Amino acid sequence: MNNLNEPPNWNIRPNSRADGGDGSKWNYALLVPMLGLAAFRWIWSRESQKEIEKERQAYYQKTAAFQKDLEAKYHAVISENRRAVAQLSLELEKEQNRTTSYREALISQGRKLMEEKKLLEQERAQVMKEKSQLQPLRGAYLSCLEEQEDWQRRARLMLQEVGEALAERQRIYCSLVLPRRARLELEKKLLVRASIDPIAADLEMAAGLTDIFKRDTYCGDVWNTNKCQNGSLMWLYLKYWDLVVELKKFKSAEKIILEK
Repeated sequence: MNNLNEPPNWNIRPNSRADGGDGSKWNYALLVPMLGLAAFRWIWSRESQKEIEKERQAYYQKTAAFQKDLEAKYHAVISENRRAVAQLSLELEKEQNRTTSYREALISQGRKLMEEKKLLEQERAQVMKEKSQLQPLRGAYLSCLEEQEDWQRRARLMLQEVGEALAERQRIYCSLVLPRRARLELEKKLLVRASIDPIAADLEMAAGLTDIFKRDTYCGDVWNTNKCQNGSLMWLYLKYWDLVVELKKFKSAEKIILEK
């Protein structure tokens, strides 16, 4: 088979027939177009080969460039995926550490709550024990208070009567027309009651009354008709005696409880 880059090697010999010169003439007439056709075919084949080779080289270059670009993209994707995997691994490690911390915190909190619950149960048991022990004392204390409330009512009734008598005594003292003898009789009655009344004796009222009669000289306006506007020291004593009554009630109840 002939190489397309080489011209064809045709061995064309003149016809050696015995018919003379006419045969050679026709052979040469056919030879010219055949040579032209062969030359055209050779030129066309060579140019086609060049185009094919050119297209092949261009194809190889495009294929190489495409492969290179594809490999670059592949490596870029691989690198990006590796970075993403590394980032996700880091985030996962952080989440695992955070989860571990939360778990440890919950376990610690649970233990603490259990300890607090145990302490509360112990305190509750202690309170219930003390409550059961104090229940009889509470009943006795309330019973004593009820007994002392009766004494308190009688003491305050006595203080009310003494207060009214002191207001009347101060009215007589501040009056310009009422006799001094009426005031002295009222003071005498108050001192006698303070000495014989057991409640007044507990309050040591006699000493207070003596101090009032000696020192309380305050009077209101000349035209005053309200008893409460007269006197100063007497009102302080009445308030003081009322507080002493309240205090003695609880002290008496406490004394009875302690004795039991």
